[in-house]
Amino acid sequence: MKISEKFRELNRKKEGALIAYICTGDHTAEESIDYVKALIRGGTDIIELGLPFSDPVADGPTIQEGNDRALNAGMTPDLYFEVIASLKVDIPIVAMTYYNIIFRRGHEKFCKDCVLSGISGIIVPDLPIDEAEDFSFTCKKNNINLIFLLGPTTTEYRMEKILAMGSGFIYLMARPGVTGKRTIISNSTVELIQKVRTDLPKVVGFGISDKKQAVEIIGAGANGVVVGSAFVDIIASKVEVSKRLEMLAKDLKEGCKNISEIHSIESRNVEFLTPLRTNLTRYG
Repeated sequence: MKISEKFRELNRKKEGALIAYICTGDHTAEESIDYVKALIRGGTDIIELGLPFSDPVADGPTIQEGNDRALNAGMTPDLYFEVIASLKVDIPIVAMTYYNIIFRRGHEKFCKDCVLSGISGIIVPDLPIDEAEDFSFTCKKNNINLIFLLGPTTTEYRMEKILAMGSGFIYLMARPGVTGKRTIISNSTVELIQKVRTDLPKVVGFGISDKKQAVEIIGAGANGVVVGSAFVDIIASKVEVSKRLEMLAKDLKEGCKNISEIHSIESRNVEFLTPLRTNLTRYG
């Protein structure tokens, strides 16, 4: 399924998207397949599967440790694509990895492998927009969405380039820095959602971990949330992992429902915010 098809479906249902991240191969390739199925049973709309890398600069300690566990268990790019090809799920799958892996495999081969395994989109946190034109061209040629990150400190000039080149959805960072659970949604996150003008769906990640936060993010005007560290923490625990992944996904998905009702309430409480001119972020 294409990412655009999923968002059209969710729009008809008046729901925001729950996008769940796990690192493929954490703890084993076989367990990752079980974990994906548990997340789907819980109502996850899009699966973001990390292709582990030894220096995941955009990720906090929780996901870094998940990368380490996957690499130590023998996860490789070849095995990664084999695992994804075996899933045969009816929701979009997004690959998340770092540019060094793509460069070494080659743009064309990486994209072809994505197509053959059923991947709909790619997130590359360390690929700057000014250096992304060649890879973007290859993605478009293979009908794969290249998804860019946009943060609170992204300049308007770079924001315009991201919105012009990006596809699938725009990934809004709830805060500068790295991934990891947080308890509070900052005003800058709401401001970012309000100031980004695009026809693409806007989803928010970096710190989202519970239903209350999902409600706030969707209520502020986002089209979805990305949750990673909360799921990876469950995997790290090795305790009733599939059951707990499904339960957390169900709870988060509840926070993404009734989007029109939430937006009508929030629109009375959040004043329109004008764009800020801020400093450059490495992710935008």
